[in-house]
Amino acid sequence: MRVVLELLRIIVVFAILGSLLGSILGKAYLLLDVNTEPFEWMGFIAIMLLLFVFYRNKLQFSGWYKGEGREKLSPKVTCSFIAISAILVVMAPVFSYPL
Repeated sequence: MRVVLELLRIIVVFAILGSLLGSILGKAYLLLDVNTEPFEWMGFIAIMLLLFVFYRNKLQFSGWYKGEGREKLSPKVTCSFIAISAILVVMAPVFSYPL
């Protein structure tokens, strides 16, 4: 039962935080007056990577699941995922500018 509750928690966290971060990112792109519609997938992947890092390094230790495999991501992997997310967020407006 604890596994099911933890899966529901993951889905809710990713849905709510993903929606919030996606709307913030969309508003930021609007403020820059950039049409990033063809490259929205970059922002989505960036947000999912950030949420994955946040879950694996913080949220998994406060949930219902107490089984095996609960360890933080290594600092190298954490930095890599955050850097990839930042690059994806910056590249969407760069790609959308006309040449």
